[in-house]
Amino acid sequence: MDRLIYTAYSGMNGSMLRERVIASNMANAQTIGFRAEMLSAVPVTLKGPALEARAMTEGYVQAASMKQGTTVPTGNPLDVALSGTTMLSVQAEDGSEAYTRRGDLSVSADGVLQNGDGRPVIGDGGPVTVPPGGTVTIGPDGTVLVGDPQNPTTPPQPVARLKLVSVEGSRVGKGLDGLFHVTGADGGAGALPQDEEARLTPGALEQSNVDPTRIIVDMVEAQRLFEMRTHVVATAREVDEKSASLMRLNT
Repeated sequence: MDRLIYTAYSGMNGSMLRERVIASNMANAQTIGFRAEMLSAVPVTLKGPALEARAMTEGYVQAASMKQGTTVPTGNPLDVALSGTTMLSVQAEDGSEAYTRRGDLSVSADGVLQNGDGRPVIGDGGPVTVPPGGTVTIGPDGTVLVGDPQNPTTPPQPVARLKLVSVEGSRVGKGLDGLFHVTGADGGAGALPQDEEARLTPGALEQSNVDPTRIIVDMVEAQRLFEMRTHVVATAREVDEKSASLMRLNT
């Protein structure tokens, strides 16, 4: 009987984790450049006498869907939309290099180019900074151009180039900060090289690749599955109580 309860309990834990992942995707259905998280579940067998028949399910966020989101023109010269497997390099909270698809860029009060999450954008020589008072635009190859509004006839001058990378074929995982990080076989972090062939679309933004209709269906399925596993626990308890009653009658 305890095996049945173990199985149901393990399934309930898996359902709760799945619901948390679904809730996160649902909450970010309107977040620029968001990549839907994907859950992976594997059986974990307990080792020891009389225990190997009991296997629990261990779930974790394995990766994120890299399906292309819808590109929407905005007309904002600092908005950039990335295509394919290209990602934008940004500085994480701990100072390391991370990657994102969020391209709603802006210039902070101290001249640092940052995205909508407030993460500094990395260029050829570290975080990109622009001189104050200039008109900032971004070219299709990631070149950051600054023009002088007092001399509109003077061509904008390049001040940096965004570091665009390709994650295809690389060990990249999504962290709790919502950014993608390079992970090696030994678990260490790293950085990807500049992709010279990468291109972006200025004046546009890529929307989240979460399908709201699909995510609602997934949430309903997860909730129903959790309820079914709860009923299994209740049934196991009822069967156990009836078995105990029969044993008392025989005594």
